[in-house]
Amino acid sequence: MPTATRPDPHDHDRPAPGADAPAHAEGHDHHAHDGDTCGHNHAAHAGHSHGHAESKADEHANGHAADACCGHDHAPATAAPVDATAAAAALAATAVGTVTVLRISGMDCPTEEGLIRKQLTGRSDVHAMDFNLVSRTLAVDHVTDALPAIQAALADIGLPGQIVGSEADPGDHAGHALPIWRLAVSGAAAIASETVYWATDGNSWMVMALAAIAILTCGLSTYKKGWIALRHFNLNINALMAIAVTGAVLIGHWPEAAMVMVLFTVAELIEAKSLDRARNAIRGLLALTPEVATVQDAQGAWTDVPSGEVAIGSLVRVKPGERIALDGEVVEGRSAVDQSPITGESLPVDKTVGDVVYGGTINASGALTFRVTAVARDSTLARIIHAVEAAQGSRAPTQRFVDQFSRIYTPAVFMVAIAVAAVPPLFMGADAFTWIYRALVLLVIACPCALVISTPVTIVSGLAAAARRGILIKGGVYLEMGHTLKVLALDKTGTITRGKPSRTDEVLWGDDPARAAQLAYSLSARSDHPVSKAIAQAAEASGSNALPVDDFEALLGVGVRGTIAGVTYTLGSRRLLSTAAVAAATTATATTTIGAVGISFAELEQQVDALESQGKTVVLLTQGSDVLALYAVADTIKEASREAIAELHRLGVKTVMLTGDNPHTARAIAREAGIDEAHGGQMPEDKLRYIESAVDAAGGRVGMVGDGINDAPALARADIGFAMGAAGTDAAIETADVAIMDDDLRKIARFMRMSRATANVLKQNIAFALVIKAVFVALTFSGQATMWMAVFADMGASLLVVFNGLRLLKTA
Repeated sequence: MPTATRPDPHDHDRPAPGADAPAHAEGHDHHAHDGDTCGHNHAAHAGHSHGHAESKADEHANGHAADACCGHDHAPATAAPVDATAAAAALAATAVGTVTVLRISGMDCPTEEGLIRKQLTGRSDVHAMDFNLVSRTLAVDHVTDALPAIQAALADIGLPGQIVGSEADPGDHAGHALPIWRLAVSGAAAIASETVYWATDGNSWMVMALAAIAILTCGLSTYKKGWIALRHFNLNINALMAIAVTGAVLIGHWPEAAMVMVLFTVAELIEAKSLDRARNAIRGLLALTPEVATVQDAQGAWTDVPSGEVAIGSLVRVKPGERIALDGEVVEGRSAVDQSPITGESLPVDKTVGDVVYGGTINASGALTFRVTAVARDSTLARIIHAVEAAQGSRAPTQRFVDQFSRIYTPAVFMVAIAVAAVPPLFMGADAFTWIYRALVLLVIACPCALVISTPVTIVSGLAAAARRGILIKGGVYLEMGHTLKVLALDKTGTITRGKPSRTDEVLWGDDPARAAQLAYSLSARSDHPVSKAIAQAAEASGSNALPVDDFEALLGVGVRGTIAGVTYTLGSRRLLSTAAVAAATTATATTTIGAVGISFAELEQQVDALESQGKTVVLLTQGSDVLALYAVADTIKEASREAIAELHRLGVKTVMLTGDNPHTARAIAREAGIDEAHGGQMPEDKLRYIESAVDAAGGRVGMVGDGINDAPALARADIGFAMGAAGTDAAIETADVAIMDDDLRKIARFMRMSRATANVLKQNIAFALVIKAVFVALTFSGQATMWMAVFADMGASLLVVFNGLRLLKTA
C-alpha cells in the first residue's frame, strides 16, 4: 500500500466532528503562454493557492447529508474497475500512514457515507478518508495493521468493505438488489391482505399472516438498516420507515403497513435505477477505451496487449475505424480522428506525424502508428473521468443549503410526530389510535429524501453532460454559479488568437546584419513561446544556423536572455527599448543613436509604434544599449472568437482582454474581436490587480480565461478560472476550475447556459419537494392523509426530482 507523510492530517478530509472542509490549495501548473513577449520558459511552473472567499473555500468538501436519503438496497450499476493506486492518489500524496482502498458494495448515497463517517470519526487509527460514491470506494489513511479493526467497524454498521483488487472484491458486481421473485411474493401478499381485509370487514389471522409475509419478504433489509441507524442515532429513511411500519402494525393497520413497505421497496428500486443513469453517464466514458491495443514487440512483430499493460514509449498501430486505446504522438501515417469524446468537436480532426492523439477517440480513415505518451490510468480520458468523479464531492451552494436544512428538518419533524402522538390524547382527550396513526404518517413524510437526492443527481448530470461536450468542470460549485458571471477577462495568445503567429517584418542593424539574424535565431530557438517560435521558424526556413547559448534565462514579462560567445544578448518586448535608452548614457536624448546606422531612439520608437498600430507584436534584439534587430510578428484571430464574444455579450457578460502584448496590438485585436475593453503591457501582477478590482466592483462573478504561467495568479483570484486545454491538456485537467478541451471559446457561453439550466433545475426540485412536504403535513393534521398516500408522495417526489435532474444529460 502506498505510504507517505504529510505535515498536517487536517489538510484532507480529516474525520473531525463538525469540522468544515478547509480551503483547498491547488498547484496550478499552467504552461507559459501569452502574447506579451517571447520570454516564456516552460520548464518553470507557477504554484498558487486559491484564495476565493465563499466559492472556492468549500471546493473539495466531501460532506453530505448523513441523516436522510435513499438508504435502501440499490440495484447494481455497471461499476467501473477501480485502480487502487489511482483511487488513493489524493490521500497517498499527503498520507500519514498506510492508504487502503476499500470497496463498499452497499454505499450508494450520502446515507451510507454519513454512517461510515460517524463510525470512523474520532478513531485514533484513522487519519483521513476520501469517498467515491460512483465507484462505491473508500480510501482510508490509517495506522499500519489497523485495517482489520476498520473493516470490523464497517461490518458493524452493515457496510462491510473489501480491499479493491482482492479476491473478496465484488468488483463490477458491487451493489445488491432485492430479487424480483421476493418483490413479487411480497406484492401479492400485500394485495391479498388488503383484499381479505375489505372482504371480511376487519382484521383476521389471514389478514395479519399475509401482511406479515409481505413485510418480512421485502422489509427485512429495511429493518436491519433502520436498526443500525437508530443504534448510531441516525434518523435516515430506513429508520423512519421501520418505525412507521411497526407502529402501524401495533395499532392494527396490518394491510396498510404491508402495502407501505412494498411501495417503499418498489419506489426505492426505481429510484436506484434512475440514479444509476447519472452514474453510468460518467462510467460510460470508460467504455470508450478499448481493452486491447496492437503493440510492436521487441522483435518488431505486432501483438494485441491489454491497454492497461502498455508502457510509455511503446509503438501502437491503429487501423481505420478502430478506437485509439491510449494517448500518444503520431510517428507514421495520416488520418482523420473523431475527438468528440474528449474535446466535444463535431468534426474529425486531421492527424499526421507529430500530432497528438487521445485514448478513446476514433480513427476514421487512414492507418496510424503512434508512440504512447501516457499509461492507461494517466490518459486524458482517465483524467477526465477522475476529475468528474472527484467533482461530485464538491458541494454546490444549493447542496450545502440542503444538507444543512435536512440535518435540522428530520429531527425536528420526528419530535413533532412524537408530540402529535402524545399531546392530543394526553391533554385534549382525543382518540389515541387516531393521533398515533397521524404521527406515523408524519414520520413517512418526514424524510427529506426528495430534497436531498435532488441536488447530487442534478449536479452529476450537469457535470457528465458538460464533459461529453468537451467542458471539464472541476466542481458543482462552478457549475451552479457559472451563469452569474458578469465580467470575463481573457488572455490574448491562444485564447482570442490562434497562438501560432508568423514573422511579418525583419529589420537588421549593425556592421554584420547576418550575424544579428543568427543571434536572434539562437535565442528564439530556445524558447517555446509562440512569438519566439515564429521568429525561429522563419530563420530556420531561410537556412540559418543556431549558435550555442549559455546561461539562457526567461525574463518573465520581458523576454529571454542568453550568452553567445561570451557576449550577453536579450530578445524581447519594447520594454527593452527603454532599458537600452537608459543604459546608453546619462546624457542620452531623443537623438541618441543606436548601433552603427545612426537611427535615433525617437525614430525607432516611431517605427515600433507604426508596427504595433497594425496589431503586430514587436520584438527587439539588444546587446547592452545597442539595438541590433527588430522583428514584427502577427497573430490571427480564431474564427470562433468573434462569435464567442458576441454570445457572451448576449448573456450580459462584459469582456476584457488582458495581455502582456503592447497596448496598440491589444486594442487592434480587441476591436477585431469585438471585446469591450483591452489592457496591454500587463505583467502577471497587473492581471492579478485587475481581477481583484473587478471582483470588488463587478457586483457579480468574475472569470479569467488563460493558459499560461503569466495567467496563473489571475486565474487563482478569479471566481472561475477557465483554461484552454488543447495546448496544455494535462495541466488544464489537473488544475483548472473549468477546462475547455478543444480551445473553443464559444464553449464558455455554452457552459454558462448549462449552468443556468442546472440552477433552474435545482430551484425547481427544491421548490417541488418543499411544497409536497407542506401539503402533506397539512393533510396529515386534517386527517385526510394515509400512510400509503404519504409513501406515494414522498417517493413519487423523489422520482420526479431525479428524472428532472436527469434531463440535464440532454442539455445542449
